Amino acid sequence: MKAISFETIIEDDISGENILKSIERYGRICYKSEERITEGSASDFIKNIIKRGHESVLEHEKISVRIVCDRGVTHEIVRHRTGSYSQESTRYCNYSADSFGNQITCILPAYWKDERAKLDIWIAAMEFAEKSYFTLLDAGATPQEARSVLPNSLKTEIIVTYNLREWRHFFKLRTAKAAHPQMREVAIDLLEKFKLLIPVVFYDI
Repeated sequence: MKAISFETIIEDDISGENILKSIERYGRICYKSEERITEGSASDFIKNIIKRGHESVLEHEKISVRIVCDRGVTHEIVRHRTGSYSQESTRYCNYSADSFGNQITCILPAYWKDERAKLDIWIAAMEFAEKSYFTLLDAGATPQEARSVLPNSLKTEIIVTYNLREWRHFFKLRTAKAAHPQMREVAIDLLEKFKLLIPVVFYDI
């Protein structure tokens, strides 16, 4: 059993002003104010529509990200109904294969990194789950049958695609103090990356 930390990767190229210029072009149709488009006007326009609650304009642009996290976290992510998802499948992946290092990989819990006694209990549980999974495979079970003993902490990869309005909704919910610690850890990491690349869309979160 291998334990790793989560990871987030932005799959789309969202550097530069292109995504902002597109949003401004689409949004100004509503006001027939296209003549007011100038070099650098997109940021002010977007900030203004966000302040006015006219966020439907943000739905015209999307961003896809790859999230490496535990399967428990993905159960929360896919509850956002307006997204598109492609996820590593435990039905078809056989973790006893060489390509997986002949072991399961789990995501370290964010909340027990400094609590060795609890972490040791978690490690023992993950190792027992791995042993049970491999024993089922050895007994002739298929991966989709044996997966029933795999833990929530199992590492998975998921591609998540939301429009910008849904990303705002996602971050408002999933970075809140009441969010699950593992989910919040992922969301804050992603939000910080988004703010670096297109701050005007996320400045108020």
